[in-house]
Amino acid sequence: MSIQIEVNGKKLEAFEGETILTALKRNGIRVPTLCHMNDFIPSGACRLCVVEIVGNPRLVSSCSFPVSDGMKILTNSPRVIESRKTIIELLLSNHPDDCLYCIRNNNCELQSLAKEYHVIERRIHGNKNSFKLDHSSTSIVRDPEKCILCGRCVRVCEETIGVSAIEYINRGSKTLIGTTMQKGLNTSSCVNCGQCIMVCPTGALTEKNQTHMVQDALQQKDKTLVVQYAPSISVSIAEEFGMAPGTDINGLLNAALRKMGFKYVFDTTFGADLTIMEEASELIQRITEGKTLPMFTSCCPAWVKYIEEFAPDFIDNLSTCKSPQQMTGAVIKSYFAEQSNLKPEDIISVSIMPCTAKKFEMQRETMGRNGVKDVDIAITTRELIELIHLHGIDMKTIQPEITDSPMGVRSSAGKIFGATGGVMEAALRTAYKKITGEELVDFKINAVRGFEGRKEAKIKINDDLEVGVAVISGLGNVRALLDEIRNGKNDVHFIEVMTCPGGCVAGGGQRIGVDRSFIEARTKSLYDIDDRETIKVSHKNPEIIELYDNYFGHPLSHKSHELLHTCYMERDVLL
Repeated sequence: MSIQIEVNGKKLEAFEGETILTALKRNGIRVPTLCHMNDFIPSGACRLCVVEIVGNPRLVSSCSFPVSDGMKILTNSPRVIESRKTIIELLLSNHPDDCLYCIRNNNCELQSLAKEYHVIERRIHGNKNSFKLDHSSTSIVRDPEKCILCGRCVRVCEETIGVSAIEYINRGSKTLIGTTMQKGLNTSSCVNCGQCIMVCPTGALTEKNQTHMVQDALQQKDKTLVVQYAPSISVSIAEEFGMAPGTDINGLLNAALRKMGFKYVFDTTFGADLTIMEEASELIQRITEGKTLPMFTSCCPAWVKYIEEFAPDFIDNLSTCKSPQQMTGAVIKSYFAEQSNLKPEDIISVSIMPCTAKKFEMQRETMGRNGVKDVDIAITTRELIELIHLHGIDMKTIQPEITDSPMGVRSSAGKIFGATGGVMEAALRTAYKKITGEELVDFKINAVRGFEGRKEAKIKINDDLEVGVAVISGLGNVRALLDEIRNGKNDVHFIEVMTCPGGCVAGGGQRIGVDRSFIEARTKSLYDIDDRETIKVSHKNPEIIELYDNYFGHPLSHKSHELLHTCYMERDVLL
Protein backbone atom coordinates (compact mmCIF):
# COMPACT_ATOMS: atom_id res chain seq x y z
CA MET A 1 0.00 0.00 0.00
CA SER A 2 1.27 3.45 -0.94
CA ILE A 3 2.02 5.94 1.84
CA GLN A 4 3.47 9.46 2.05
CA ILE A 5 6.77 10.34 3.68
CA GLU A 6 8.69 13.60 3.81
CA VAL A 7 12.42 13.58 3.02
CA ASN A 8 14.46 16.74 3.49
CA GLY A 9 11.29 18.81 3.27
CA LYS A 10 9.89 17.14 0.13
CA LYS A 11 6.91 14.78 -0.09
CA LEU A 12 7.71 11.36 -1.50
CA GLU A 13 5.80 8.14 -2.10
CA ALA A 14 6.79 5.00 -0.21
CA PHE A 15 5.30 1.56 0.32
CA GLU A 16 4.16 0.16 3.61
CA GLY A 17 6.62 -2.38 5.00
CA GLU A 18 9.67 -1.29 3.03
CA THR A 19 12.77 0.15 4.65
CA ILE A 20 13.74 3.80 4.61
CA LEU A 21 16.81 2.95 2.52
CA THR A 22 14.75 1.18 -0.14
CA ALA A 23 12.34 4.11 -0.39
CA LEU A 24 15.19 6.61 -0.62
CA LYS A 25 17.06 4.66 -3.29
CA ARG A 26 13.95 4.30 -5.42
CA ASN A 27 13.47 8.07 -5.26
CA GLY A 28 17.05 8.78 -6.29
CA ILE A 29 18.39 9.73 -2.86
CA ARG A 30 21.72 8.12 -2.05
CA VAL A 31 22.61 7.10 1.48
CA PRO A 32 26.09 5.61 2.12
CA THR A 33 26.34 2.00 3.28
CA LEU A 34 29.09 -0.53 3.90
CA CYS A 35 27.32 -3.63 5.16
CA HIS A 36 24.18 -3.45 3.00
CA MET A 37 23.75 -5.73 -0.02
CA ASN A 38 20.79 -5.76 -2.38
CA ASP A 39 18.46 -8.76 -2.01
CA PHE A 40 19.88 -9.65 1.43
CA ILE A 41 18.09 -9.22 4.75
CA PRO A 42 19.57 -6.09 6.39
CA SER A 43 22.13 -6.63 9.12
CA GLY A 44 22.53 -3.03 10.30
CA ALA A 45 26.16 -3.79 11.16
CA CYS A 46 28.00 -0.70 9.94
CA ARG A 47 25.53 2.03 11.04
CA LEU A 48 26.79 4.24 8.22
CA CYS A 49 23.34 4.58 6.69
CA VAL A 50 21.88 6.41 9.71
CA VAL A 51 19.25 9.09 9.12
CA GLU A 52 17.36 11.41 11.43
CA ILE A 53 13.63 11.03 11.99
CA VAL A 54 12.02 14.21 13.22
CA GLY A 55 10.79 13.62 16.78
CA ASN A 56 13.03 10.61 17.36
CA PRO A 57 15.90 11.37 19.75
CA ARG A 58 18.10 8.67 18.20
CA LEU A 59 19.45 8.26 14.70
CA VAL A 60 18.19 5.08 13.00
CA SER A 61 19.73 2.71 10.45
CA SER A 62 17.85 3.35 7.25
CA CYS A 63 18.66 -0.14 5.90
CA SER A 64 16.58 -1.85 8.60
CA PHE A 65 14.10 0.77 9.85
CA PRO A 66 10.65 0.59 8.17
CA VAL A 67 8.85 3.65 6.81
CA SER A 68 5.55 4.81 8.24
CA ASP A 69 2.91 7.18 6.93
CA GLY A 70 3.79 10.82 7.52
CA MET A 71 7.35 10.06 8.63
CA LYS A 72 9.72 13.05 8.30
CA ILE A 73 13.28 12.07 7.45
CA LEU A 74 16.48 14.09 7.30
CA THR A 75 19.29 12.37 5.36
CA ASN A 76 21.97 15.06 5.65
CA SER A 77 21.36 16.97 8.86
CA PRO A 78 24.42 18.08 10.90
CA ARG A 79 23.79 15.20 13.36
CA VAL A 80 23.70 12.67 10.54
CA ILE A 81 26.81 14.02 8.80
CA GLU A 82 28.82 14.09 12.03
CA SER A 83 27.70 10.57 12.95
CA ARG A 84 28.70 9.12 9.59
CA LYS A 85 32.02 10.95 9.66
CA THR A 86 32.75 9.60 13.14
CA ILE A 87 31.98 6.04 12.02
CA ILE A 88 34.39 6.42 9.11
CA GLU A 89 37.06 7.81 11.43
CA LEU A 90 36.58 4.93 13.85
CA LEU A 91 37.02 2.45 11.00
CA LEU A 92 40.18 4.25 9.92
CA SER A 93 41.58 4.45 13.44
CA ASN A 94 42.98 0.91 13.30
CA HIS A 95 43.12 0.56 9.51
CA PRO A 96 46.52 0.32 7.75
CA ASP A 97 47.76 3.59 6.26
CA ASP A 98 48.93 1.98 3.04
CA CYS A 99 46.42 3.20 0.48
CA LEU A 100 49.16 3.95 -2.05
CA TYR A 101 50.28 0.33 -1.97
CA CYS A 102 46.84 -1.27 -1.77
CA ILE A 103 45.39 -3.17 -4.73
CA ARG A 104 42.08 -1.36 -4.12
CA ASN A 105 43.56 2.17 -4.19
CA ASN A 106 41.04 4.43 -5.99
CA ASN A 107 38.51 1.60 -5.96
CA CYS A 108 37.96 1.29 -2.20
CA GLU A 109 34.59 2.16 -0.66
CA LEU A 110 36.15 3.17 2.67
CA GLN A 111 38.64 5.44 0.92
CA SER A 112 35.88 7.03 -1.18
CA LEU A 113 33.71 7.66 1.87
CA ALA A 114 36.65 9.23 3.74
CA LYS A 115 37.05 11.64 0.87
CA GLU A 116 33.32 12.30 0.59
CA TYR A 117 32.99 13.12 4.29
CA HIS A 118 36.13 15.26 4.29
CA VAL A 119 38.20 13.11 6.62
CA ILE A 120 41.52 14.94 6.22
CA GLU A 121 43.10 14.46 9.64
CA ARG A 122 43.29 11.76 12.28
CA ARG A 123 41.08 12.77 15.19
CA ILE A 124 40.72 9.27 16.60
CA HIS A 125 43.76 7.14 17.38
CA GLY A 126 43.45 3.41 17.89
CA ASN A 127 45.72 0.41 18.05
CA LYS A 128 46.49 -0.75 14.53
CA ASN A 129 45.31 -4.19 13.50
CA SER A 130 48.14 -6.70 13.41
CA PHE A 131 47.44 -9.91 11.53
CA LYS A 132 49.40 -12.05 9.11
CA LEU A 133 48.51 -12.20 5.44
CA ASP A 134 46.92 -15.49 4.44
CA HIS A 135 48.62 -16.60 1.21
CA SER A 136 47.72 -20.26 1.62
CA SER A 137 45.03 -20.37 -1.07
CA THR A 138 45.98 -20.84 -4.72
CA SER A 139 43.42 -18.22 -5.71
CA ILE A 140 42.61 -15.76 -2.91
CA VAL A 141 44.69 -13.65 -0.52
CA ARG A 142 43.23 -12.53 2.81
CA ASP A 143 44.54 -9.42 4.55
CA PRO A 144 42.68 -9.32 7.91
CA GLU A 145 44.30 -5.99 8.80
CA LYS A 146 42.12 -4.30 6.18
CA CYS A 147 38.89 -5.98 7.26
CA ILE A 148 36.23 -3.57 8.59
CA LEU A 149 33.83 -6.33 9.77
CA CYS A 150 31.05 -5.35 7.38
CA GLY A 151 30.20 -9.06 7.03
CA ARG A 152 29.47 -8.93 3.32
CA CYS A 153 31.95 -11.72 2.53
CA VAL A 154 30.49 -13.94 5.27
CA ARG A 155 26.98 -13.50 3.93
CA VAL A 156 27.77 -14.05 0.26
CA CYS A 157 29.82 -17.16 1.12
CA GLU A 158 27.02 -18.60 3.24
CA GLU A 159 23.85 -17.40 1.55
CA THR A 160 24.79 -17.09 -2.13
CA ILE A 161 27.47 -19.76 -2.47
CA GLY A 162 26.38 -22.08 0.35
CA VAL A 163 29.92 -22.88 1.50
CA SER A 164 30.49 -20.89 4.72
CA ALA A 165 34.28 -20.97 4.45
CA ILE A 166 34.62 -17.78 6.51
CA GLU A 167 32.74 -16.55 9.55
CA TYR A 168 32.70 -14.19 12.49
CA ILE A 169 35.11 -15.25 15.23
CA ASN A 170 35.16 -14.04 18.88
CA ARG A 171 32.93 -11.29 20.34
CA GLY A 172 32.91 -7.60 21.12
CA SER A 173 36.10 -5.68 20.42
CA LYS A 174 37.92 -8.94 19.64
CA THR A 175 35.57 -9.85 16.80
CA LEU A 176 37.20 -10.68 13.48
CA ILE A 177 36.35 -12.49 10.28
CA GLY A 178 38.34 -15.56 9.35
CA THR A 179 38.39 -19.28 8.82
CA THR A 180 37.79 -21.91 11.48
CA MET A 181 40.48 -21.70 14.15
CA GLN A 182 42.12 -18.96 12.11
CA LYS A 183 43.93 -21.47 9.92
CA GLY A 184 44.82 -20.96 6.26
CA LEU A 185 42.07 -20.58 3.67
CA ASN A 186 43.49 -23.67 1.94
CA THR A 187 42.34 -25.86 4.85
CA SER A 188 38.80 -24.46 4.75
CA SER A 189 35.83 -25.40 2.59
CA CYS A 190 36.57 -22.48 0.22
CA VAL A 191 35.83 -23.31 -3.43
CA ASN A 192 37.91 -20.35 -4.73
CA CYS A 193 34.97 -18.66 -6.50
CA GLY A 194 36.03 -15.15 -5.49
CA GLN A 195 32.55 -13.80 -4.83
CA CYS A 196 33.84 -12.65 -1.43
CA ILE A 197 36.32 -10.43 -3.31
CA MET A 198 33.52 -8.95 -5.38
CA VAL A 199 31.62 -7.74 -2.31
CA CYS A 200 34.56 -6.73 -0.10
CA PRO A 201 34.59 -2.90 0.22
CA THR A 202 38.33 -2.72 0.98
CA GLY A 203 41.47 -4.69 0.13
CA ALA A 204 40.89 -7.37 2.75
CA LEU A 205 40.21 -9.96 0.03
CA THR A 206 41.97 -10.03 -3.33
CA GLU A 207 42.97 -12.57 -5.96
CA LYS A 208 46.46 -14.05 -5.87
CA ASN A 209 47.98 -11.69 -8.42
CA GLN A 210 50.11 -13.28 -11.14
CA THR A 211 50.81 -10.27 -13.36
CA HIS A 212 54.46 -10.39 -12.29
CA MET A 213 54.63 -13.94 -13.64
CA VAL A 214 53.30 -12.72 -16.98
CA GLN A 215 55.86 -9.93 -16.99
CA ASP A 216 58.64 -12.42 -16.29
CA ALA A 217 57.36 -14.73 -19.02
CA LEU A 218 57.38 -11.89 -21.55
CA GLN A 219 61.12 -11.56 -20.99
CA GLN A 220 61.93 -15.23 -21.64
CA LYS A 221 63.09 -15.10 -25.25
CA ASP A 222 63.78 -18.85 -25.35
CA LYS A 223 60.10 -19.60 -24.68
CA THR A 224 57.01 -19.17 -26.85
CA LEU A 225 54.37 -17.16 -25.02
CA VAL A 226 50.78 -18.09 -25.86
CA VAL A 227 47.59 -16.57 -24.42
CA GLN A 228 43.90 -17.52 -24.45
CA TYR A 229 40.93 -15.55 -23.14
CA ALA A 230 37.50 -16.74 -22.00
CA PRO A 231 34.27 -16.05 -23.94
CA SER A 232 33.07 -13.40 -21.47
CA ILE A 233 36.31 -11.39 -21.34
CA SER A 234 35.78 -9.44 -24.56
CA VAL A 235 32.42 -8.09 -23.34
CA SER A 236 33.53 -7.37 -19.76
CA ILE A 237 36.18 -4.65 -19.92
CA ALA A 238 34.92 -2.01 -22.35
CA GLU A 239 33.66 0.30 -19.59
CA GLU A 240 37.17 0.42 -18.09
CA PHE A 241 38.28 2.22 -21.26
CA GLY A 242 35.38 4.62 -21.62
CA MET A 243 33.18 2.48 -23.87
CA ALA A 244 29.59 1.41 -23.29
CA PRO A 245 29.19 -1.51 -20.85
CA GLY A 246 28.98 -4.83 -22.67
CA THR A 247 30.68 -3.62 -25.85
CA ASP A 248 32.42 -6.53 -27.57
CA ILE A 249 36.08 -5.56 -28.07
CA ASN A 250 37.26 -8.94 -29.32
CA GLY A 251 39.48 -7.56 -32.10
CA LEU A 252 40.94 -4.82 -29.92
CA LEU A 253 41.78 -7.37 -27.25
CA ASN A 254 43.69 -9.50 -29.77
CA ALA A 255 45.71 -6.45 -30.80
CA ALA A 256 46.39 -5.39 -27.21
CA LEU A 257 47.69 -8.82 -26.24
CA ARG A 258 50.07 -8.88 -29.19
CA LYS A 259 51.31 -5.41 -28.28
CA MET A 260 52.16 -6.74 -24.83
CA GLY A 261 54.37 -9.35 -26.44
CA PHE A 262 52.29 -12.52 -26.71
CA LYS A 263 53.30 -14.39 -29.87
CA TYR A 264 50.06 -16.30 -30.31
CA VAL A 265 46.57 -15.22 -29.25
CA PHE A 266 43.67 -17.67 -29.01
CA ASP A 267 40.02 -17.33 -28.03
CA THR A 268 38.98 -19.91 -25.43
CA THR A 269 35.61 -19.96 -27.19
CA PHE A 270 37.27 -22.46 -29.52
CA GLY A 271 37.87 -24.59 -26.42
CA ALA A 272 34.19 -24.10 -25.52
CA ASP A 273 33.24 -25.56 -28.92
CA LEU A 274 35.58 -28.47 -28.27
CA THR A 275 34.02 -28.97 -24.84
CA ILE A 276 30.56 -29.11 -26.41
CA MET A 277 31.63 -31.76 -28.92
CA GLU A 278 32.89 -33.96 -26.10
CA GLU A 279 30.20 -33.09 -23.54
CA ALA A 280 27.26 -33.55 -25.91
CA SER A 281 28.68 -36.91 -26.99
CA GLU A 282 29.15 -37.94 -23.36
CA LEU A 283 25.56 -36.96 -22.53
CA ILE A 284 24.21 -39.01 -25.43
CA GLN A 285 26.36 -41.97 -24.41
CA ARG A 286 25.12 -41.80 -20.83
CA ILE A 287 21.47 -41.63 -21.94
CA THR A 288 21.64 -44.36 -24.62
CA GLU A 289 23.88 -46.76 -22.68
CA GLY A 290 22.18 -46.33 -19.30
CA LYS A 291 25.22 -44.81 -17.60
CA THR A 292 25.18 -42.50 -14.58
CA LEU A 293 22.57 -39.75 -14.81
CA PRO A 294 21.96 -36.91 -14.40
CA MET A 295 25.17 -35.57 -15.90
CA PHE A 296 26.55 -32.35 -14.44
CA THR A 297 28.61 -29.84 -16.39
CA SER A 298 32.25 -29.58 -15.32
CA CYS A 299 33.24 -26.19 -16.78
CA CYS A 300 33.15 -24.37 -13.43
CA PRO A 301 36.07 -25.39 -11.17
CA ALA A 302 34.43 -23.94 -8.05
CA TRP A 303 31.40 -26.16 -8.65
CA VAL A 304 33.63 -29.18 -9.23
CA LYS A 305 35.43 -28.58 -5.93
CA TYR A 306 32.05 -28.16 -4.20
CA ILE A 307 31.01 -31.62 -5.40
CA GLU A 308 34.30 -33.11 -4.26
CA GLU A 309 33.89 -31.57 -0.80
CA PHE A 310 30.17 -31.44 -0.07
CA ALA A 311 28.57 -34.03 -2.37
CA PRO A 312 31.12 -36.74 -3.21
CA ASP A 313 28.25 -39.17 -3.83
CA PHE A 314 27.72 -37.22 -7.08
CA ILE A 315 31.32 -37.31 -8.34
CA ASP A 316 30.42 -39.90 -10.99
CA ASN A 317 27.70 -37.56 -12.24
CA LEU A 318 30.23 -34.90 -13.22
CA SER A 319 31.11 -34.82 -16.89
CA THR A 320 34.68 -36.03 -17.35
CA CYS A 321 35.30 -33.19 -19.80
CA LYS A 322 37.95 -30.67 -18.87
CA SER A 323 36.86 -27.04 -18.89
CA PRO A 324 37.37 -24.90 -22.03
CA GLN A 325 40.44 -23.32 -20.39
CA GLN A 326 42.08 -26.69 -19.86
CA MET A 327 41.01 -28.15 -23.21
CA THR A 328 42.44 -25.14 -25.01
CA GLY A 329 45.62 -25.45 -22.95
CA ALA A 330 45.91 -29.15 -23.75
CA VAL A 331 45.46 -28.57 -27.49
CA ILE A 332 48.02 -25.75 -27.44
CA LYS A 333 50.63 -28.08 -25.93
CA SER A 334 49.81 -31.00 -28.22
CA TYR A 335 48.23 -30.34 -31.62
CA PHE A 336 49.34 -26.70 -31.89
CA ALA A 337 52.85 -27.54 -30.65
CA GLU A 338 53.18 -30.25 -33.29
CA GLN A 339 51.84 -27.98 -36.04
CA SER A 340 54.30 -25.24 -35.01
CA ASN A 341 57.30 -27.53 -34.44
CA LEU A 342 57.45 -26.51 -30.77
CA LYS A 343 58.18 -28.60 -27.71
CA PRO A 344 55.36 -28.43 -25.12
CA GLU A 345 57.86 -27.58 -22.40
CA ASP A 346 59.03 -24.57 -24.44
CA ILE A 347 55.53 -23.04 -24.47
CA ILE A 348 54.34 -20.76 -21.67
CA SER A 349 50.56 -20.92 -21.79
CA VAL A 350 48.64 -18.06 -20.15
CA SER A 351 44.87 -17.90 -19.68
CA ILE A 352 42.71 -14.84 -18.99
CA MET A 353 39.58 -15.80 -17.10
CA PRO A 354 36.66 -14.04 -15.35
CA CYS A 355 37.22 -16.43 -12.49
CA THR A 356 39.59 -16.81 -9.53
CA ALA A 357 38.91 -20.55 -9.28
CA LYS A 358 40.73 -21.07 -12.58
CA LYS A 359 43.97 -20.41 -10.68
CA PHE A 360 43.11 -23.46 -8.58
CA GLU A 361 41.97 -25.55 -11.54
CA MET A 362 45.14 -25.11 -13.60
CA GLN A 363 47.34 -26.57 -10.85
CA ARG A 364 45.29 -29.74 -10.35
CA GLU A 365 47.48 -32.82 -10.85
CA THR A 366 45.32 -34.17 -13.66
CA MET A 367 45.54 -30.97 -15.74
CA GLY A 368 48.59 -31.85 -17.82
CA ARG A 369 50.78 -34.68 -19.09
CA ASN A 370 54.32 -35.86 -18.45
CA GLY A 371 55.01 -33.09 -15.97
CA VAL A 372 53.88 -30.37 -18.42
CA LYS A 373 50.81 -28.42 -17.29
CA ASP A 374 48.00 -27.58 -19.73
CA VAL A 375 48.05 -23.97 -18.48
CA ASP A 376 51.00 -22.32 -16.75
CA ILE A 377 49.56 -18.99 -15.59
CA ALA A 378 45.92 -17.98 -15.04
CA ILE A 379 45.03 -14.31 -14.57
CA THR A 380 41.69 -12.60 -14.00
CA THR A 381 39.92 -9.83 -15.91
CA ARG A 382 41.22 -7.41 -13.30
CA GLU A 383 44.80 -8.53 -13.83
CA LEU A 384 44.36 -8.17 -17.60
CA ILE A 385 43.21 -4.56 -17.12
CA GLU A 386 46.23 -3.95 -14.90
CA LEU A 387 48.55 -5.25 -17.65
CA ILE A 388 46.88 -3.17 -20.35
CA HIS A 389 47.42 -0.02 -18.28
CA LEU A 390 50.96 -1.08 -17.35
CA HIS A 391 51.91 -1.46 -21.01
CA GLY A 392 50.40 1.90 -21.91
CA ILE A 393 48.05 0.49 -24.53
CA ASP A 394 45.35 2.91 -25.75
CA MET A 395 42.34 0.71 -26.42
CA LYS A 396 40.59 3.51 -28.31
CA THR A 397 43.26 3.98 -30.97
CA ILE A 398 44.61 0.48 -31.70
CA GLN A 399 43.29 -1.39 -34.73
CA PRO A 400 41.42 -4.68 -34.27
CA GLU A 401 43.13 -7.95 -35.18
CA ILE A 402 42.02 -11.56 -35.53
CA THR A 403 43.05 -14.55 -33.44
CA ASP A 404 45.65 -17.07 -34.57
CA SER A 405 45.02 -20.41 -36.27
CA PRO A 406 44.69 -23.39 -36.04
CA MET A 407 42.22 -22.35 -33.34
CA GLY A 408 41.09 -19.08 -34.86
CA VAL A 409 37.44 -19.84 -35.64
CA ARG A 410 34.70 -20.18 -33.06
CA SER A 411 30.93 -20.55 -33.00
CA SER A 412 28.49 -18.25 -31.27
CA ALA A 413 27.33 -21.28 -29.26
CA GLY A 414 30.72 -21.31 -27.59
CA LYS A 415 30.52 -17.58 -27.01
CA ILE A 416 27.33 -17.78 -24.93
CA PHE A 417 29.21 -19.99 -22.44
CA GLY A 418 29.81 -16.76 -20.53
CA ALA A 419 26.15 -16.47 -19.48
CA THR A 420 24.19 -18.71 -17.17
CA GLY A 421 22.41 -21.32 -19.31
CA GLY A 422 24.89 -20.85 -22.15
CA VAL A 423 26.66 -24.17 -21.70
CA MET A 424 23.33 -25.98 -21.58
CA GLU A 425 22.02 -24.25 -24.69
CA ALA A 426 25.19 -24.87 -26.69
CA ALA A 427 25.29 -28.55 -25.68
CA LEU A 428 21.63 -29.12 -26.54
CA ARG A 429 22.10 -27.62 -30.02
CA THR A 430 24.80 -30.16 -30.79
CA ALA A 431 23.18 -33.08 -28.95
CA TYR A 432 19.98 -32.53 -30.96
CA LYS A 433 21.95 -32.70 -34.22
CA LYS A 434 23.86 -35.82 -33.16
CA ILE A 435 20.68 -37.67 -32.17
CA THR A 436 18.28 -36.59 -34.92
CA GLY A 437 20.65 -35.79 -37.79
CA GLU A 438 18.88 -32.46 -38.17
CA GLU A 439 19.52 -28.97 -36.89
CA LEU A 440 17.21 -27.25 -34.44
CA VAL A 441 14.73 -25.06 -36.27
CA ASP A 442 15.17 -22.30 -33.69
CA PHE A 443 18.61 -22.20 -32.08
CA LYS A 444 17.37 -20.08 -29.17
CA ILE A 445 16.40 -22.16 -26.15
CA ASN A 446 14.70 -19.48 -24.07
CA ALA A 447 13.80 -21.90 -21.28
CA VAL A 448 17.42 -21.94 -20.07
CA ARG A 449 18.06 -18.20 -20.45
CA GLY A 450 17.63 -15.56 -17.76
CA PHE A 451 19.02 -14.72 -14.34
CA GLU A 452 16.81 -16.96 -12.20
CA GLY A 453 18.78 -19.03 -9.70
CA ARG A 454 17.16 -22.23 -10.86
CA LYS A 455 15.57 -23.03 -14.22
CA GLU A 456 14.16 -26.36 -15.38
CA ALA A 457 12.71 -27.50 -18.70
CA LYS A 458 11.84 -30.54 -20.79
CA ILE A 459 13.43 -30.48 -24.24
CA LYS A 460 11.74 -32.64 -26.91
CA ILE A 461 14.45 -34.30 -29.02
CA ASN A 462 12.35 -36.81 -30.96
CA ASP A 463 9.31 -39.03 -30.46
CA ASP A 464 11.28 -41.37 -28.20
CA LEU A 465 13.36 -38.92 -26.19
CA GLU A 466 12.54 -35.94 -24.01
CA VAL A 467 15.53 -34.60 -22.07
CA GLY A 468 14.99 -33.00 -18.67
CA VAL A 469 17.43 -30.16 -18.04
CA ALA A 470 18.17 -27.83 -15.15
CA VAL A 471 20.32 -24.70 -14.92
CA ILE A 472 21.68 -23.43 -11.60
CA SER A 473 23.07 -19.92 -11.23
CA GLY A 474 24.58 -19.23 -7.80
CA LEU A 475 25.99 -22.28 -6.08
CA GLY A 476 23.75 -21.87 -3.05
CA ASN A 477 20.79 -22.90 -5.21
CA VAL A 478 22.17 -26.37 -5.96
CA ARG A 479 21.77 -28.06 -2.57
CA ALA A 480 17.98 -28.42 -2.83
CA LEU A 481 18.26 -29.93 -6.32
CA LEU A 482 20.85 -32.46 -5.15
CA ASP A 483 18.57 -33.50 -2.31
CA GLU A 484 15.66 -33.95 -4.74
CA ILE A 485 17.79 -36.20 -6.93
CA ARG A 486 18.96 -38.24 -3.93
CA ASN A 487 15.32 -38.74 -2.89
CA GLY A 488 14.15 -39.67 -6.39
CA LYS A 489 11.99 -36.58 -6.72
CA ASN A 490 13.65 -35.16 -9.86
CA ASP A 491 14.34 -36.99 -13.11
CA VAL A 492 16.50 -34.46 -14.97
CA HIS A 493 19.15 -35.79 -17.37
CA PHE A 494 21.50 -32.85 -17.69
CA ILE A 495 22.37 -30.08 -15.21
CA GLU A 496 24.46 -26.96 -15.74
CA VAL A 497 25.85 -25.32 -12.60
CA MET A 498 27.63 -21.98 -12.52
CA THR A 499 28.90 -20.90 -9.11
CA CYS A 500 28.61 -17.16 -9.73
CA PRO A 501 25.08 -15.68 -10.02
CA GLY A 502 24.56 -14.75 -13.67
CA GLY A 503 27.45 -16.91 -14.83
CA CYS A 504 30.97 -15.96 -15.89
CA VAL A 505 29.90 -12.45 -16.88
CA ALA A 506 29.66 -11.89 -13.11
CA GLY A 507 32.61 -14.07 -12.14
CA GLY A 508 34.83 -13.53 -9.13
CA GLY A 509 37.64 -12.22 -11.33
CA GLN A 510 35.63 -9.51 -13.06
CA ARG A 511 35.78 -5.75 -12.45
CA ILE A 512 34.77 -4.78 -8.92
CA GLY A 513 32.03 -2.24 -8.28
CA VAL A 514 29.74 -2.83 -11.26
CA ASP A 515 25.99 -3.04 -10.76
CA ARG A 516 23.35 -5.38 -12.18
CA SER A 517 22.95 -3.27 -15.34
CA PHE A 518 26.55 -4.00 -16.34
CA ILE A 519 26.02 -7.75 -15.92
CA GLU A 520 22.86 -7.54 -18.01
CA ALA A 521 24.69 -5.56 -20.71
CA ARG A 522 27.42 -8.21 -20.91
CA THR A 523 24.85 -10.99 -21.17
CA LYS A 524 22.91 -9.14 -23.85
CA SER A 525 26.10 -8.62 -25.84
CA LEU A 526 26.80 -12.36 -25.85
CA TYR A 527 23.30 -13.14 -27.08
CA ASP A 528 23.53 -10.36 -29.70
CA ILE A 529 26.69 -12.03 -31.01
CA ASP A 530 24.76 -15.29 -31.18
CA ASP A 531 21.95 -13.60 -33.11
CA ARG A 532 24.11 -11.99 -35.78
CA GLU A 533 26.84 -14.57 -36.44
CA THR A 534 26.40 -17.42 -38.89
CA ILE A 535 28.13 -20.34 -37.15
CA LYS A 536 25.69 -20.95 -34.30
CA VAL A 537 26.64 -24.52 -33.39
CA SER A 538 29.94 -26.00 -32.28
CA HIS A 539 29.77 -28.93 -34.68
CA LYS A 540 29.87 -26.55 -37.68
CA ASN A 541 33.07 -24.82 -36.61
CA PRO A 542 35.38 -25.69 -39.56
CA GLU A 543 38.51 -25.72 -37.40
CA ILE A 544 36.83 -28.04 -34.89
CA ILE A 545 35.99 -30.38 -37.77
CA GLU A 546 39.58 -30.16 -39.01
CA LEU A 547 40.93 -30.87 -35.51
CA TYR A 548 38.91 -34.08 -35.27
CA ASP A 549 39.74 -35.13 -38.85
CA ASN A 550 43.48 -34.58 -38.39
CA TYR A 551 44.06 -35.35 -34.74
CA PHE A 552 41.35 -36.67 -32.42
CA GLY A 553 39.38 -38.78 -34.89
CA HIS A 554 36.04 -38.40 -33.15
CA PRO A 555 34.61 -37.24 -29.81
CA LEU A 556 35.31 -39.61 -26.91
CA SER A 557 38.13 -41.27 -28.83
CA HIS A 558 41.13 -42.68 -26.97
CA LYS A 559 43.19 -39.60 -27.85
CA SER A 560 40.48 -37.17 -26.79
CA HIS A 561 40.10 -39.00 -23.47
CA GLU A 562 43.84 -38.76 -22.98
CA LEU A 563 43.98 -35.00 -23.58
CA LEU A 564 40.50 -33.55 -23.04
CA HIS A 565 39.05 -35.53 -20.15
CA THR A 566 39.91 -35.77 -16.47
CA CYS A 567 38.87 -37.35 -13.18
CA TYR A 568 37.85 -36.08 -9.75
CA MET A 569 38.39 -37.12 -6.17
CA GLU A 570 36.65 -36.80 -2.82
CA ARG A 571 38.19 -34.02 -0.72
CA ASP A 572 38.18 -33.76 3.04
CA VAL A 573 37.52 -30.32 4.48
CA LEU A 574 40.13 -30.15 7.21
CA LEU A 575 38.48 -27.31 9.15
